[in-house]
Amino acid sequence: MTTAKTPDQQQLVASQFGPRAEAYVASAVHAQGEDLARIAGWAAARKPGRALDLGCGGGHVAFALAPHAGEVVAYDLSPDMLAAVAATAKSKGLANIVTRQGPVESLPFADASFDFVASRYSAHHWRGFDAALKEARRVLKPGGVAVFADIFAPDDKLCDTWLQSVELLRDPSHQRDYSLREWRAALERAGFKPGRPYTHRLRLEFSSWLARMATPPAQAEAIRALFAQAPAEVRAYLALEADNSFSIDSMAMEAWPA
Repeated sequence: MTTAKTPDQQQLVASQFGPRAEAYVASAVHAQGEDLARIAGWAAARKPGRALDLGCGGGHVAFALAPHAGEVVAYDLSPDMLAAVAATAKSKGLANIVTRQGPVESLPFADASFDFVASRYSAHHWRGFDAALKEARRVLKPGGVAVFADIFAPDDKLCDTWLQSVELLRDPSHQRDYSLREWRAALERAGFKPGRPYTHRLRLEFSSWLARMATPPAQAEAIRALFAQAPAEVRAYLALEADNSFSIDSMAMEAWPA
């Protein structure tokens, strides 16, 4: 009897996001936000010759960088995502966006290849968080800047456990939302000098949040059950609403070669 091989983390990420590429390109949550505007502003101030969107997903960072950069490389594990990004870039007339496929833990670029490296809403899927940050540092030129934006976990362990549980039920390719403390330590280990994190609350409308990942009914029901049983501290942290919409913390920060 032939037994199906269990996918590894990278295969799981690719299989989760490939069929949902168009949904992420169209996602209002990903296409806008304080963090995306801040990344665009940082790029506008620097006008990099070559920029990297690391774990580009639906390509929104690449689209924001393109007016300010000579070339933008949109890099992702999912070929389907990259195809959607390339098609959207063409429709927007952004001829300076090119796509490359591969894992973030092993970048196919020479040392000091980019003036600007950006990653948004990707790191919580990375199998090798430290390895990917070290690769980002390796391909960054002296005097360049890296920008990282993501959901971040609370320091409170109770709320952290509930957040990670809900994230994993919704998307089995989820690895971890890191705390600001974990981010800073990891960036320093990778050879960066992290700057100030700019934070804001991100509201997620429950039904579209589930639909974007096509969360199966059993897992969706498990999330609803968790929310129904959430203690007061968790309900307050998530700003949980009657329809199960909720809010989480998002950050964006610059980091420079140490």
